[in-house]
Amino acid sequence: MMRLDVIVGYCPDLGIVELTGWIERGWVRPDRDGADWAFASVDVARVRLIYDLRRHLGVEEDAVPLILSLVDQVYDLRTTLKAVSAALDTQPAEVRQAVLAAMAPPPAP
Repeated sequence: MMRLDVIVGYCPDLGIVELTGWIERGWVRPDRDGADWAFASVDVARVRLIYDLRRHLGVEEDAVPLILSLVDQVYDLRTTLKAVSAALDTQPAEVRQAVLAAMAPPPAP
């Protein structure tokens, strides 16, 4: 876990006031650690993503929630696909082959 002042040090011109605003908007969800915030690695990655979106890619503030929502959906999809893959790995070979066959693209006409 990292503290607010350490996170700000990762991004050269990111101030505590701006980062606190991101927390208030729900863009980043660190845990409270007394009077300070405690950032897990996922929070640090999210801060860096938002920082890059705003500073380097010029994404407007009102577009950030949409982008974060899409990133969250992709993450959830990857998690679900990993679970499906793990479940398939426990199935007999015939079941795995049947699933692979069902996923194959149809032959070209």
